[in-house]
Amino acid sequence: MADCLFSPSLISPEVKASLKPGFVVRPLAPSDYEKGFLEALSQLTTVGKLSKADFLDRYNYLKAHNYEYFTIVIEDVPKEKIVAAGTILVERKFVHGNGLVGHIEDIVTSSEYRGMNLGKLIIETLKYIGKQTGCYKIILDCSEKNIPFYVKCGFVHKEFEMVAYIDENDKTPKPKTNHL
Repeated sequence: MADCLFSPSLISPEVKASLKPGFVVRPLAPSDYEKGFLEALSQLTTVGKLSKADFLDRYNYLKAHNYEYFTIVIEDVPKEKIVAAGTILVERKFVHGNGLVGHIEDIVTSSEYRGMNLGKLIIETLKYIGKQTGCYKIILDCSEKNIPFYVKCGFVHKEFEMVAYIDENDKTPKPKTNHL
């Protein structure tokens, strides 16, 4: 693939071989805007209205930092549709001898493709990328209902997540509320 986010050599050969015919796992590409990448992500969380220019601006930033950002997709090739996606972000630490930590984010499988093991394949691919890039550990945050899925993917429950939202920096439109 000529223009993709990072080298396809970082994609797990085992995962590639385990996909059903007609499906491919690969790095994010500019053409994925038209193939429904953002629509797939919108099944996970609020995406907002992003133009093709907005998408390409962010894509080009990630590509310029493709030693830190690894977004992958699974495409239903006959339908030219992105049906699953995920990202691993590689953080550079001072601890563990200037070690690297992989942070898994934005795991999604389109609703009509759930039950096909694609989520597990996304996680396995991201773990493989983390290993290939030298991460000493890979972490993620998830809702309590998703803990059993991630345990099946080889993760262990450790500690708790905390969050502080900064509403004025959230660029997505807020629903209007009716105050009586």
